[in-house]
Amino acid sequence: MTDRYTGTAKTLHWLMAILLFGLLALGFYMHDLPLSPEKLKLYSWHKWAGVTAFLLVLVRLAWRVTHLPPALPASMPRIMQLAAHAGHFALYALMIAIPLSGWLMSSAKGFQTVWFGVLPIPDLLDKNKELGDLLAIVHKGLNLLFVAVLAGHIGAALKHHFIDRDDILTRMLPKH
Repeated sequence: MTDRYTGTAKTLHWLMAILLFGLLALGFYMHDLPLSPEKLKLYSWHKWAGVTAFLLVLVRLAWRVTHLPPALPASMPRIMQLAAHAGHFALYALMIAIPLSGWLMSSAKGFQTVWFGVLPIPDLLDKNKELGDLLAIVHKGLNLLFVAVLAGHIGAALKHHFIDRDDILTRMLPKH
């Protein structure tokens, strides 16, 4: 086992980070906009990016299953190791659940996703306003949970770097 992540793992990590921060920002921005052609355009972009993030997380999971990540430091208390594993599991679960909830919501609301305006993505549900409204609440709640888990992930990485002074953060940085 290596003490560093592969270049592919690092690339997928940082590409997902940029994409997900952009999706979160766009999602929170467009949510309260009044209905307009601009809002509909932003929703389309958000859905395109969401489909892309979903596909990238599947690639990332396939890579992670076939390329084990570096072991956590032996000096790290067992409870913290378990917390780290639980945090990573939560991040992956949410990176799958959030786009799926968006896809389900979009389907139930009767708005088909057309990836990059070219490839129609099949609806998963029939149109159902009440279910669409419920799924909108689920989608928002999952995103808020994701923000909380993400804050914990970033906080833990910074703690390891500045307080514990170990290589947890640096081994995921480019050029390391």
